[in-house]
Amino acid sequence: MIKRGVAEAIGTFGIVFFGCGAIMVIQRFPNTLSPVAVPVVFGLVVAAMIYALGHISGAHFNPAVTLAFAISRHFPFRDVVAYWIAQVIGALIAIALLSVILPPGHGYGATIPRVDIPSAFAWEAVLTFVLMFVIMGVATDTRAVGTMAGAAIGATVMMDAFVGGPVTGASMNPARSLAPLIAECRMDIFWLYLLAPMLGAALAALLYKWIRAGNSA
Repeated sequence: MIKRGVAEAIGTFGIVFFGCGAIMVIQRFPNTLSPVAVPVVFGLVVAAMIYALGHISGAHFNPAVTLAFAISRHFPFRDVVAYWIAQVIGALIAIALLSVILPPGHGYGATIPRVDIPSAFAWEAVLTFVLMFVIMGVATDTRAVGTMAGAAIGATVMMDAFVGGPVTGASMNPARSLAPLIAECRMDIFWLYLLAPMLGAALAALLYKWIRAGNSA
């Protein structure tokens, strides 16, 4: 469990460091990195971390994914809290390091909704639903091409971020949102980025499990 926890922390660290780091670089060094790069960076780092660590910890890197796997019986409930702790630690270390090695600034890549709260909740739930549905298809179904899991999941993250990023920040990941929100003192909206991804991921996992039932290879 310790080694799997370290893998989860490293994977989440990488996602937050490079994803939120890209946002922070844009804010602190204008005209050096295009905002269009942010979804691409998030998608690429997710894919890279999956290929690097998936065979060690399962490459959750996301509390909502861990919960959904547990609900759909692809992960033991007894290990859920340990994974959550590892993921949050990785995210917090990433933001702490970025705040030290980059010039001071007010932004840390926090996910802030630009629409009303009900709409933002729906956006985050749907974005995470799509992500988790893809994860279930490529990571739990033996009929899928396993070697393409990282590419498919990374592409989904990129797609979600391109469309949902301007609306809610396209978090889909409570750990990814928690660390920047703490740094920016915006914990008042964390509940949205906790509950909506959890709900979306759980519904996707259960729906895929139902669709797959009786159709296994």
